[in-house]
Amino acid sequence: MSASVKDSVKDSMTDTILSVRHLEKTYPNGMRALKGVSFDVKKGEFLVIIGLSGSGKSTLLRCLNRLHEPTGGQILFKGQDVTNIEGDEILKLRSRIGMIFQHFNLIPRHTVIGNVLSGSLSRTSTVRSLLGLWSREDREKAQSYLNLVGIGEKAYYRASQLSGGQQQRVAIARALTQAPDVLLADEPVASLDPATCHTVMDYLRKVNQELGLTIICNLHFLSLVRQYATRVIALKAGEIVYEGDPNSIDDAWFQRIYGEGAKEVHIN
Repeated sequence: MSASVKDSVKDSMTDTILSVRHLEKTYPNGMRALKGVSFDVKKGEFLVIIGLSGSGKSTLLRCLNRLHEPTGGQILFKGQDVTNIEGDEILKLRSRIGMIFQHFNLIPRHTVIGNVLSGSLSRTSTVRSLLGLWSREDREKAQSYLNLVGIGEKAYYRASQLSGGQQQRVAIARALTQAPDVLLADEPVASLDPATCHTVMDYLRKVNQELGLTIICNLHFLSLVRQYATRVIALKAGEIVYEGDPNSIDDAWFQRIYGEGAKEVHIN
């Protein structure tokens, strides 16, 4: 093998932050949610996963950070096999692979910055966190991430005083305080009105581009996928049926992914 080819192979391996190989997930009731799913994720990608409800999108994301236990296959994170790790190792993994959800999971009566600081729990003792004795560095980081997502002035509002879109931006800032390498976003705009969807997606793209954070995001709307994704994977009945450029999903591919007679809904 020539030196240039060796360098190319080495660069490719270095760029891969997550590798999924033949991933299986079968629930206790016998339902196979994932059927041998395989793909790689490069550092700095904005990868979007699409598919009908029940196609396996959420199950896949939850397997990646071990919220769900895979029943077969392999997950490699930064070269380490994390498929069967246990205990503290899972907690460490979840601090490196952050996650935001469709429902924001904030504590309504706590301040915005208090909610964001809860993302630092892995670095703070239980007693100090209960007493609100966060370090100056953690407070400064929390404020900087609130600034990054455009709601720095809301730091001392109660979370319940914020709109849905603002609360999702708090959830993004909270995830960032974990200092993750990968951010999973499970239907992050599904609970929001169309006008707010783009605001949240714009800030996710900002996090991706300015911080270089790898993002893996589940979405329903192809109009959003085409605008924000660098690459797309489509799942159908637990299997990958498309992987590639989101702009290459034409009407024929749309029908194959979503079923005959499905109509595309646009978010403008």
